[in-house]
Order: sequence, then structure tokens, then C-alpha cells
Amino acid sequence: MGNVAEKNAVDARTTLAAALGQAGAGDVSALRRVYDLTSAKLFGICFRISGDREAAEDILQDVYVKIWRRAATFDASRASPVSWLATIAHNAAIDWRRAQPRYDAAPQGAFDAVADDAPRADDVMVEDEQRLRLLACLNGLEQQHAEAIRSTFLGGLTYQQLADHLQTPLGTIKSWIRRGMLKLKVCLGDA
Repeated sequence: MGNVAEKNAVDARTTLAAALGQAGAGDVSALRRVYDLTSAKLFGICFRISGDREAAEDILQDVYVKIWRRAATFDASRASPVSWLATIAHNAAIDWRRAQPRYDAAPQGAFDAVADDAPRADDVMVEDEQRLRLLACLNGLEQQHAEAIRSTFLGGLTYQQLADHLQTPLGTIKSWIRRGMLKLKVCLGDA
């Protein structure tokens, strides 16, 4: 089941990156696809920062104008399409917020009773994308390397416990993990 969700996420990311590339080449219908795929998420970012529905709609319109103008600069090897778009929306909303007249701040502690400890939607979105990217990279490793990394880093086993469990020499386990980690680093673009 997880593999289907990962595949769908990778397909969605690929579709969005392709649409951005086409929009960068001047394809208006590609910009429409980008809008259809991302407007709800980007509106949420704009609304959260502005706190005003009408302002968020105006900001979102400005965001898509910026996306249209900058789509040719999008580089899928440097950022995921959602992260790139979310950054544009976030920055536009912050710019809007800064341009608004300042009001006297409420007394310190006035909002403690209504504080929301839930993670922000855009942070959750980026974390989900990073998690899916890591899982996709893990699934691309040789099975022995992937299992060794999952067992130690996600399963909590020590290298020695894993070696004992698999009845494999400790040096081999360490080698599998080292090779797998190097391949993960390349896959994730951290090389």
C-alpha cells in the first residue's frame, strides 16, 4: 500500500515539474495545470499568513503571475516543485503582510490560550514530500542495503544485533549500510 502512495506522489511530482517546464516555455495551458494541481495548497499558505480571505485571493493571483514569469527558472534538481511553489507563495504573503499598516501588538501572553500547537500545513506538506522522497530512494537501493538501513535507523537495531539476526558478519553489515547511505545521499541530492 505504501508503494502505491509513493508511486502516486512521485507521479504527481513529475507531472507538476513537467507542467512548470512547459509553462516556462510559454504554454498557458500548462500554467492552468499547475494552478489546478496547486491552488488549494498555495491558497492555504496565503490565507494562513494574511489572515484574510480576500487578501489571500489577491495574493494568490500575484503568486501565479510570479510563477508564470519565473517558471523557466525552475530547476527540478535543486528543489521539488511543491517546495518551489510554496516558497513563492510564502514570500508573496509575507511581502503583503509587511506592506500592511502596523497595529499595536496585543499584550504579551494574550494569545497563549488560543495557541495552536498543530504543525503548519505548508510544513506538513514539505515534510510529507521529503518523507516520500526518502522512501522512494530507499526502495531504489539493493534489498540488502535497504533492509540494513531500515533495521538500524528505523527499527532501532544496533549493527551487532542486525548481524546476529541475519547471521552475517558485522563487517558486511557495516559495508551494506555504508554503501546504502552513499547511494541515498546521491539519490537525495546531498552529494
